[in-house]
Amino acid sequence: MDLVTFLVLTLSSLLLLSLWRQSSRNGSLPPGPTGLPIIGNFFQLDAKNITQSLTSFSKVYGPVFTLHFGMKPTVVLHGYEAVKEALIDHGEEFSDRGSFPVVEKINKGLGSPCDPTFILGCVPCNVICSIIFGNRFEYKDPDFLILMKKLNENIKILSTPWIQFCNSFPVFTDYFPGSHKTVAKNFDYVKTYLLKKIEEHQVSLDVTNPQDFIDYYLIKQKQVNHNQHSEFTLENLATTVNDLFGAGTETTSTTLRYALLLLMKYPEVTAKVQEEIHRVIGKHRSPCMQDRSHMPYTDAMIHEVQRFIDLFPTNLPHAVTCDIKFRNYVIPKGTTVLTSLSSVLHDSKEFPNPEMFDPGHFLDENGNFKKSDYFMPFSAGKRVCAGEGMARMELFLVLTTILQNFKLKSLVHPKDIETSAVLNGFASVPPFYELCFIPL
Repeated sequence: MDLVTFLVLTLSSLLLLSLWRQSSRNGSLPPGPTGLPIIGNFFQLDAKNITQSLTSFSKVYGPVFTLHFGMKPTVVLHGYEAVKEALIDHGEEFSDRGSFPVVEKINKGLGSPCDPTFILGCVPCNVICSIIFGNRFEYKDPDFLILMKKLNENIKILSTPWIQFCNSFPVFTDYFPGSHKTVAKNFDYVKTYLLKKIEEHQVSLDVTNPQDFIDYYLIKQKQVNHNQHSEFTLENLATTVNDLFGAGTETTSTTLRYALLLLMKYPEVTAKVQEEIHRVIGKHRSPCMQDRSHMPYTDAMIHEVQRFIDLFPTNLPHAVTCDIKFRNYVIPKGTTVLTSLSSVLHDSKEFPNPEMFDPGHFLDENGNFKKSDYFMPFSAGKRVCAGEGMARMELFLVLTTILQNFKLKSLVHPKDIETSAVLNGFASVPPFYELCFIPL
């Protein structure tokens, strides 16, 4: 058999296998667009704007539909009703973590965001450092600077179309060059640094006086060291701490960066927030969390920032823990599920003119703060963001402290400020901008 014949037969077999797998596994799955063999629906999506693609598909196939990323079926839930029904009403069944191959390869199956970027990244990063290490870094510390650079670079790369391709066809990531290699190197750098810090903690550990997260973990490890199947390993500790850095630093810093951009775009909103800050807090003391309940407009502004920017448009992937009948469809155990948080946060029934930035979306007719079940920037259900409380605290304290002390001056006219995300894949990344902080 010559090489050409062999290649033709091999390709034909793969095509037939792909078609058979799609048809056999899709038995009772929701409907969706017909994909190409092996490739699936990948090239039917706009990798630069997944949100719009999912919205378009939902208009044809309804709020629950199936897409194939490569040969793997993924059920997409679009709109508040479907997302709420899955994550809250069926929270247990939809609580498994879906596949994110690029990160899984890096973590080896253990775990799965002047230019204000740097300073706004330092704040949440040092909060995480205080929790994990028991101390903060000076902003000029070289280790801290490199750590910040790696985290910032990764959130941008993970939001590119190339990473969406890698997640759909993970087999290629071992053989092709690309930015996914940079993500891996950055993860490895951070992990190596964290292992060094863990070793320092092992030397200085006082089990009677734990100082931080690492100390408590090491104490727990000692308590269960008789169990050879224990999950309390140094490898798992490094991976967990790495996840805390990634989830607790770039997410909050990106939200803060976006918030300042929107506040410059809408100076009338900024003026109302600053009036409330000066009326409730004044100029001679720092804001505290007790102030938030007396500042409905500021609270509404921060909620609206999170709603409007739609930081994680399709959430992190979920997977079903068992075969489940959902809206007359049968979703097999292990199937990946994408929940379109965009479709919830931008639902026009709940938020009139959802594409407009308007804190009034979270205020009642008397100007009091109004909660909304559709507010899901931290997801919902069993896998709701564990750091939601800390993130909300950081956003309130940092933004009120800035606006208490500074006027935000844009380098361009507010009407010329562009607020559309430059990347809209894993996360929504704001455009680059510069501003002046003018002391009040």
